[in-house]
Amino acid sequence: MTATKLGGISPWAPLAIPVFRVLWFAQLGSNIGTWMQTVGAQWFLVETAATATVIALVQTASLAPSILLSLPAGVLADSFDRRKLLIWGSVASGVITIVLTIVTAANGLTPWLLLLFTFLLGAASALTAPAWQAIQPELVPREQIAAASGLGGVTVNGARAIGPALAGVVLALLGTPVVFGLNALSFIAAAAALIWWKRPPQPGLDDREPTWAALASGIRYIASAGLIRRILLRSALFALPASGLWALLPLVARDHLHLDSAGYGVMLGALGVGAVLGIFVLPFARARVSDNIVIAASAILFAIGAVASGFLPFAPTLVLLVFSGAAWIGTLTVLNASLQLTLPQWVRARGGGAYILVFMGTMAIGSYLWGLVAEAIGSSAALAVTGGLLLLVGASVRLWPLLPQTGRIDRTIDLSWPVPTLVFEPHPTDGPVTVMVTYRVVQQNISEFERAMEDVRRSRLRTGATRWRLYRSGERPDSLLEVFVVPSWAEYRRQQTQRLTGRDREYRAAAIEFSETVPTEEHYFPPDVHRGRQLDG
Repeated sequence: MTATKLGGISPWAPLAIPVFRVLWFAQLGSNIGTWMQTVGAQWFLVETAATATVIALVQTASLAPSILLSLPAGVLADSFDRRKLLIWGSVASGVITIVLTIVTAANGLTPWLLLLFTFLLGAASALTAPAWQAIQPELVPREQIAAASGLGGVTVNGARAIGPALAGVVLALLGTPVVFGLNALSFIAAAAALIWWKRPPQPGLDDREPTWAALASGIRYIASAGLIRRILLRSALFALPASGLWALLPLVARDHLHLDSAGYGVMLGALGVGAVLGIFVLPFARARVSDNIVIAASAILFAIGAVASGFLPFAPTLVLLVFSGAAWIGTLTVLNASLQLTLPQWVRARGGGAYILVFMGTMAIGSYLWGLVAEAIGSSAALAVTGGLLLLVGASVRLWPLLPQTGRIDRTIDLSWPVPTLVFEPHPTDGPVTVMVTYRVVQQNISEFERAMEDVRRSRLRTGATRWRLYRSGERPDSLLEVFVVPSWAEYRRQQTQRLTGRDREYRAAAIEFSETVPTEEHYFPPDVHRGRQLDG
């Protein structure tokens, strides 16, 4: 989606919607608590003289659950009530943090026990993150999705400005247990806001897919969706080197700048302030340049901040970290908005889960790797390597840009489905079902028809087909046969009634234009499906 499409919509417009506003403030409070927790955890390890690898593992322990749980979490968010899922996730996070607070207050916390609690909190976050992403388009009109995505970044990055600084003060005055306790309260507040939200029933839950089938259909969609795959590639390319700054910043604060917890909090706060300022600047930037230029420029700015952190004094480093914070929110806003505007509703949470898996999973792996690099060559030199890689990421936009149709295609569900007339009523589990569609195309149009059918092929595979082929008759040169297979009759019915968007219908219509007659469609079932059934005729 280009910036001109934002058309003058204020980046703060979604806050005028009461439900969005309440949930936004709930997320902001929860994220402030989470960042306070992160600073408290990392500084606890710094004070216990933990190694660079162990300190970097705080980030890894927090993000690693995304590798294991993001895709299953997307299935849960598409298959069950998202509001209830978010409530239980917030309650679980609150309970985990309360236990951590009690253990810390009793002086029973060790570095490895801290990493365990961090992993558990990361797991709760990973299980709810796709649901948080998927509800955003429910809360605002489509034209405000980009603004809502930007505000979602504010809840993370505004929290990054407030949380670390607040954590530094609380650590100095009251100690680590109070920092963890405040995080527990933030989760309880988020659960209360979700309970207050009277959400309409989530459509499609009465025809819920089995868990493994839903996971498989989500993976098939992503594998066949070129626009989504490119978004995932851009997120991985940025996250791998960018994770170095987040992982190594506490080491730089201690070893290079000789700061205490308050100083470290100020450095994180500078990144957060930049991210909040970026929300104001980004709409103007996107109105003048393409999203790909924003992504490239953001990688370069983030590289400058990373290198500065390892080599410059405190004051100039803070200034450059503000620019890096703006660059961070620039990349995340473009990628998140592109994702939400491109994914259809039926697979939105699963697609969001894949995005979280790629981005957070890459951050988790990268954090561990940068810890090893810092132990080998030092934290400052490691950040120099990070900066160099980020410059290459910026340059790679020429090779792998976001594709032109990203965020622009019609994702409204087309409910028109001519129900096939069968000689028996299939059970939902009957299958696999082989669908054959016959077209009559004159010789001179066959090449163009085959090109049009490539779009149809990707559409069928995205929406439920496991196999697809196009055949040409040996007896009739004008007869072509499209054959695709879906796992069950229920899956085929979902494909036709819940998954085909306006864009999918456009692909089909473009192919049908080359057919001299109305295509005929037939449905074939395994022989055992017919046995024991009463057939008509």
